[in-house]
Amino acid sequence: MARILVVDDDVLILAALSRILQAEGYEVVTHSDPVVAAREQGFDVVLTDFMMPYLNGIELLSALREKNPRAVRLMLTAAADFKTASEAVNRGEVFRLLGKPWALSELTSSVRQAIEHHRLVAANERLTREVAEKNAELLSINEGLERRVIERTTGLLDGLISALDYRDTETQWHSRRVSLYARRLAQEIGLTGPALDVVEQGALLHDIGKIGVRDSILLKPGPLTPDEWVEMKLHPEFGYRMLAKMPYLHEAALIVLQHQERWDGKGYPLGLQGEEIVIGARIFCLVDTLDAITSDRPYRKGRPMSVARDEVRRCSGTQFDPMLAEAFLGLPETEWARIRREVELMEEAESHRWTGAKLDANGQPMPARAAGA
Repeated sequence: MARILVVDDDVLILAALSRILQAEGYEVVTHSDPVVAAREQGFDVVLTDFMMPYLNGIELLSALREKNPRAVRLMLTAAADFKTASEAVNRGEVFRLLGKPWALSELTSSVRQAIEHHRLVAANERLTREVAEKNAELLSINEGLERRVIERTTGLLDGLISALDYRDTETQWHSRRVSLYARRLAQEIGLTGPALDVVEQGALLHDIGKIGVRDSILLKPGPLTPDEWVEMKLHPEFGYRMLAKMPYLHEAALIVLQHQERWDGKGYPLGLQGEEIVIGARIFCLVDTLDAITSDRPYRKGRPMSVARDEVRRCSGTQFDPMLAEAFLGLPETEWARIRREVELMEEAESHRWTGAKLDANGQPMPARAAGA
């Protein structure tokens, strides 16, 4: 039976998590005091809140690492704690970052994946010692681990994108739209396979560096001052530094770094021009304009696709790669409408999932048995 340590200073949340995980068949040990929890050992998975007295979640995971080096780490974080996301990646070696309030299906799925990852790592270590006799089995396990690494990275980045969406609600779902727009335009110019995935990943993560921008600037309702623009323009470099050390995302990180560059060299942060800019960043530049023009904003309604097409035509050769502008203009408007509707359906499903859940007195999702009590 898998053994899970759960730590949260809120005893109601702790009780809810314990009931959910015990119902899944796990042995659960809970602590509301992170200092006491730091002495525990012998766990497959550790699930901890971030914001706690005496030790925060990252400090707790660091303390537990010595006695529980193989324990897979999951962290819960509230919407106000998004600046901790990069620390969770770099210091806490977090397998998955989950938001508060959590979705029950996402929580249980993440725990199952963490336990499976723990099992695969343990099996890999055992088979390494038996490599001469079990070479074929070792290869299979390694392939499984590679898939798990990709799942871990993807899951963690999904959490980061959701965190950014909740923080900057003005452009919520923007990242998901432009990622699919970018993939479609990349297909139109002949990109295939992994190259398509890189373009989609880079577009999805383009604004991840805004996690490092102060709320007073990111959420400012009026125009930014020149000094504030200097800080805002650092977000491509913040994002690049967050992602570049992950081999799986190295190429996508270049798109993040260059997504504000222009074909004519008047962009930032590097002032690149023409084909010095990676193709994914050139694609993003165009579809970002498409989404900005056709989406609603608090200060104006979204404008028709014809306005976006006129803007792309007008800025071909200055802001946009002429080849990409021609490819975009050759696609029917129904393609972009189809993609927008696809994201709207995702948004509706997400909204239904949250509004259909019952919450406890602390605003947290209640397990099914408690909700019906």
